Amino acid sequence: MTETSMEKINQFRNARNWRPAHNEKDLALSISLEASELLELFQWKTAEEGVQDIERVKEELADVLIYSYTMADNLNLDIDDIIAKKLVKNAEKYPAPKE
Repeated sequence: MTETSMEKINQFRNARNWRPAHNEKDLALSISLEASELLELFQWKTAEEGVQDIERVKEELADVLIYSYTMADNLNLDIDDIIAKKLVKNAEKYPAPKE
């Protein structure tokens, strides 16, 4: 059986005893901070220039996702389910153009 990303994230966190610090407030703050670090890679650059250092982009995006997954896990939220529901809402709000 292969481990899921969430299982790997939890193993990493638990090995360092970081669970007490991973409350929803601090996770929300961390998501915002890491998203800002991702955004900083594009500051004063074109989109093409921003992805020149793709390794940094991957690292910052991974940080955003790790904190997001951890918050969803803390709240017992199914990531696929909440994304699917949001896509339905978005489709209603922003319908695709008719051909």
